[in-house]
Order: sequence, then C-alpha cells, then structure tokens
Amino acid sequence: MTKLLNSLILVLMIGLPGMVTAQSFDMKNMTAEEREAFQAEIRAFLLENPEVIVEAIEVLEQRRDEATAAADRELVARHASALFDDGYSFETGNPDGDVTIVEFLDYRCGFCKRAHPVIEEILERDPNLKLIVKEFPILGPNSVNAGKMALAALDIDRDRYKELNDVLMTFQGDLTENIAYQLASEVGYDIAALKERADSIEVDDRISQNYQLAQALGVQGTPAFVVGQRIIRGFLPADEMMTVIEEARSAVN
Repeated sequence: MTKLLNSLILVLMIGLPGMVTAQSFDMKNMTAEEREAFQAEIRAFLLENPEVIVEAIEVLEQRRDEATAAADRELVARHASALFDDGYSFETGNPDGDVTIVEFLDYRCGFCKRAHPVIEEILERDPNLKLIVKEFPILGPNSVNAGKMALAALDIDRDRYKELNDVLMTFQGDLTENIAYQLASEVGYDIAALKERADSIEVDDRISQNYQLAQALGVQGTPAFVVGQRIIRGFLPADEMMTVIEEARSAVN
C-alpha cells in the first residue's frame, strides 16, 4: 500500500509539465490546462488503484479518532474535580482503585438498565475499580423526579442508596414519580423525608451541576461513562468495557 501511495505522489509531482519536485508543486499557480491534467491523472490513478481510497479513509478516521481522544482527555483533565470529587455523588467499589469509572445515568433509560448488570459484573471481576454515579435525568419530568429522589436518598441514608439504585435500575415498567417513591419506601426510606429533601435548593443545584458537567463533556445521552481519561458516549458490552478499562490502566501504569 505504501508503494501505491508513493506512486500517487510521483504522479502528482511529475505527471504535469514543469512539476518535477514537491518544492515546485503549487496548485495555486496552475494554469487551467495544468489543473485539468492534474485532476485527470488523479482520477486515472484512483480508478486503477481504488484500494488507495479505502486506505485514505482509514487514515482519516484514525486521525479523527485520535483528535477526539485527545480532546476528551483535555476535557476530563479540565473537569476532574467535578467528575471525581464533587462531594455528593455516590461512590462504590475500591476507593483506592487505580481506574475510576464515572457513570451518567437516567433511571428511565433502557440502555442504562442494560448497562447496570454489565457494570455490576465488571466491579465483581475487577476489584481494583472505583465507580462514581452521576444522576443525569434527561428523559422528562419523571426522570427528573427519580434523579432528585436518588440524590435526596444519598443525603438521608447513604448506606441504603446502593439498594435503591439496584431497585430503580431493575424495575420494568413505567417509572412514574409515585412508583419511584413506592420503591424507595420498600427499600426503607421515609417518603415524606425524601420528598422534602428532593425539593430542596441543594438537590436542585446538584442536578444543575450534573447537567452543566455533562454539557461541558459533550455528553448528550445516557448511559455515558468516563473511564480513566476516556469518555464513552453510549452503552458497551462487558468485554468491550473491560478492554477500555485495561487501556486506561495501562495509560496510568
């Protein structure tokens, strides 16, 4: 393939009158006849060697992926405090783990429900992971009510949150506000206390902070994850997620 690319360069450099070297090659100074001949040479070469187009597309995609990854690393570094140490988000797994996963979720999101057992499996398989949960309710008022309730539950009884999170994530059906509070009651929370705390300015501020953080990171849907310095915008199966985790671990070590 390199030989083909070199051939293409030669075509561009010597295929037209007066264009013998790269230094002398300047499309701005081409005459109309030279430009037409130049385009014809390119067309002929690509028709004879169409695989060059495939390689060029692959190189372009790789460069775009690298640019996106670099931009995401910069975003994660810029918002590290809000991501990893906001003072209110739920944390589980190994507090000293060498790789941290931040999950943005909505309790009414079908893909979040699919991701839930995947994350549980990963935490069981890898004892050196830390998980931070960001309430990111974006699917309407019932989502907002459930997210605010979950943040209120963290304040009232942090030890019960994990069970509440599991119950909300595994619930099948229309998760209305009433059902969300009913599920929280079954976990052991007092509904009146939850509602009072959920309506507080502090909880509103935390939801707003999560929205702002997601917007800053280019996260528009759920689920979304930050794994090390990489942003994953969407659902990944367990094996693919484990690959991302190992890449993050290698980058640290």
